[in-house]
Amino acid sequence: MSDSIVIIDDLVKYFDISGGFLEQLQFKSGKVIRQKTEVKAVNGVSLEIKKGETLAVVGESGCGKSTLARTVIGLYPPTSGQVFYRGQRIDNLSPKQMLPYRRRMQMIFQDPYASLNPRKSVRQTLEEPIRFHMPKSNKKEVKERVAYVMKQVGVNPGWKDRFPHEFSGGQRQRIAIARSLVVDPGFIIADEPVSALDVSIQAQILNLLMDAQEERGLTYLFITHDLSVVRHIAARVAVMYLGTLCELATTAELYNNPRHPYTQALLSAIPAIDGRKKQHIRLPGEIPTPINLPKGCVFHGRCIHANDRCLNEIPVLLQVGDSSGSYVACHGVEEGRV
Repeated sequence: MSDSIVIIDDLVKYFDISGGFLEQLQFKSGKVIRQKTEVKAVNGVSLEIKKGETLAVVGESGCGKSTLARTVIGLYPPTSGQVFYRGQRIDNLSPKQMLPYRRRMQMIFQDPYASLNPRKSVRQTLEEPIRFHMPKSNKKEVKERVAYVMKQVGVNPGWKDRFPHEFSGGQRQRIAIARSLVVDPGFIIADEPVSALDVSIQAQILNLLMDAQEERGLTYLFITHDLSVVRHIAARVAVMYLGTLCELATTAELYNNPRHPYTQALLSAIPAIDGRKKQHIRLPGEIPTPINLPKGCVFHGRCIHANDRCLNEIPVLLQVGDSSGSYVACHGVEEGRV
């Protein structure tokens, strides 16, 4: 896509949890061998994020969505694969080469209680990134930029000399959002930005993010496990299971016609408040460990449609439908069984 601001190409991220040398030694078949243990958090994910859109990544806890986000922005180095921002590959850049992109790519973290420095006031928290990324800004320009962003996100100017422990969760998250906006980025990763907040505050923060997107032309990668939030904010949705991409579709298409069995089960779990009864799809079995991934489709152990092909062959993400832009990685959908 020519209008894609971020391209993720076959991204893989493994974590080595082998421990020390002695912990890696194992006795097998009468021999002592050295064996590494890896958590396969992200397995060959490819996505394109269009300029100005919100792409949501959803899935159960532990599916790899937050690891994907942190790898895309460079907090984790990828095991393999590539990440491009505005046509420039960034996953292989040194910390110094990455600095110009740090200003353009910002992140809002899940926990507003941990993402702010407890020793810095609101004013110091918001001024610090400006002074670092825009060293030519004078004192007046810094002050004006901070005041403008505080007003935009609903941070009371009287808070500027107060510290994080003096605020509620929703107020802290507003400050965290202001910190990400203050350097005028083009792309923001929001890693479950409302999951730690009360329901009444969640709507305020979501509306704040959408207003900022409309005013600034921002592009979001929105990580969440709350599918009701996705419907409110996202243009497209990517569904992940055990580090792999199961389905990618527009929000309307995904909710109206979910194709992957895992997506169908996720959507069936959303509570209905309009009085309609929903058939909750209960998945059999347990989620496999990401240390020893199943052969073939990673979902086959919990899928009622699985056959021999699913047990032995990894499905490929294929486009389905005429022009809906929906993609599904499922042998059952490909063969018309699902």
